[in-house]
Amino acid sequence: MKPRSIVFDLFGDYVRYRGGVARLRTLTALMSCFGVNESTARVVIARLRNEGWFEVRRDGRESLYALNDKSLRLLDEGRARIFERERDDWDRHWHLVIYSVPETRREVRDHVRKELAWLGFGPLAPSTYISPHDRLRQVADSLADQPGVRLDILRCQSSGLAVDREMAARCWDLNELNAAYQTLMEEYRSRPPAYRAAALSPLDALVERMRLTHDYRKFPFRDPDLPVELLPDGWVGRAAHEMFLQAHELLRTQAEKFYDEVAGG
Repeated sequence: MKPRSIVFDLFGDYVRYRGGVARLRTLTALMSCFGVNESTARVVIARLRNEGWFEVRRDGRESLYALNDKSLRLLDEGRARIFERERDDWDRHWHLVIYSVPETRREVRDHVRKELAWLGFGPLAPSTYISPHDRLRQVADSLADQPGVRLDILRCQSSGLAVDREMAARCWDLNELNAAYQTLMEEYRSRPPAYRAAALSPLDALVERMRLTHDYRKFPFRDPDLPVELLPDGWVGRAAHEMFLQAHELLRTQAEKFYDEVAGG
């Protein structure tokens, strides 16, 4: 786990539900649970502050880090993608984005691709991305400030379900993704009884819960939440999501107990 990700996970799962403010010593103490020494933690947190993710104020000799509109928006978007996976009925329409970026703006083109992937769009052809979900307004809003980007946004339909399935297989490596889900389930499926029995110490519960989130977080970025009609046989993605939600909740009480002990100590 990268120190930067640890900071955002601490704010996303704990700090934001406790007033949105954390002392610097609380953050460095919690990061030490993951092998991040204090000097490294301070450097990472300072960089995030300089990037505008947090507001800082003083309380005597201590620094307090608070969420702002920018960081809250990031946490809200991330939490929605991780915890609230799409389950809507499909009307067999695709939502299509064709983008154009000047050749000299490679970094902008890379950003557009990453943003489309984050929103669940897959590459059907060069500069052409599709999604079964209507997120076209989110695409337009998220890319509105990118210089030189032109977007053609369409709603369309193929000639039949067989074509739809072929398009989905072209845009996403569903078999590889399903295998990754199976690996995740094999790693965690035997652990809920221990979580339920509170067999982990509060410290271990917080570490386990954050590692679980870290291990699962990559899937919403890769998984477009396709309708069941487009999924391959034996798909375990939805079972993996339910397992994640259950394990995350079972660890909550013990993990929050440790956070509160550190924050109040």
